[in-house]
Amino acid sequence: MSVWPAWEVREDGGAMAWFHVRLAFADGARVDTLAVVTEDGVSLEDVRAQPALSLDDLGVLADWIEGPLFEACGREPGAEVGAEAAGSRRARPAWPRGMEGRWLIAQEYRAAQEDGVDPVLAVMCATGHSRRKSLRLISQARDAGFLTPRHARR
Repeated sequence: MSVWPAWEVREDGGAMAWFHVRLAFADGARVDTLAVVTEDGVSLEDVRAQPALSLDDLGVLADWIEGPLFEACGREPGAEVGAEAAGSRRARPAWPRGMEGRWLIAQEYRAAQEDGVDPVLAVMCATGHSRRKSLRLISQARDAGFLTPRHARR
């Protein structure tokens, strides 16, 4: 996922920030949106998808990108009102498990690095998992030898 600011408006002690968000998937699917972040949550102003999103996917899109958008703003997301309403629906099919899944995680990670975007966010978008779960999957891909080991920090 790529997130970059479009503009910000401050008035009456509050702020509204607009962001361009691009989700690119390994299967060639792409979603471009203009999202507004306020203290109340995320609203979608414009959505363009190739191929078109189903109504279920469109219904969970704002919930799916809310965390990375708030992170880009340097704020914590509020209560996830839409998460309970979304139930177990996912915007993409379930991610494969085992070695195939680890190999695909490594592919997503490396592709994001080559494109100059945050590889953890790319894995989050591809799998639909949280940041914590995505980091765990990346670690498993490293342990399986599909990604280079992390350098020791001093």
